[in-house]
Amino acid sequence: MNIQQYDDNKKGEFFLESEGKKLASMTDSYAGPDKIIIDNTEVDDTLKGQGLGYKLVEASVKFARLKNIKIMPLCPFANAVFNKKSDYNDIRF
Repeated sequence: MNIQQYDDNKKGEFFLESEGKKLASMTDSYAGPDKIIIDNTEVDDTLKGQGLGYKLVEASVKFARLKNIKIMPLCPFANAVFNKKSDYNDIRF
């Protein structure tokens, strides 16, 4: 499964989909031109414990670095990941 992304410069989503069904999703919204707020992360119960939430956060970090923007991890899961990964401090708002 590949992580896909939707982004309209107002809201965005990183997600994993299989056979037309979203199995994991992390949503964000823009707070100005240089910051996104991660507001929710969900993983289907059948896939919990496989590290998919971490992969979604990692995808958002790569996106933020590419776009030279910061991330505010408002979502409790994303915030916990940012707290564990000091190498994400460069993009944390």
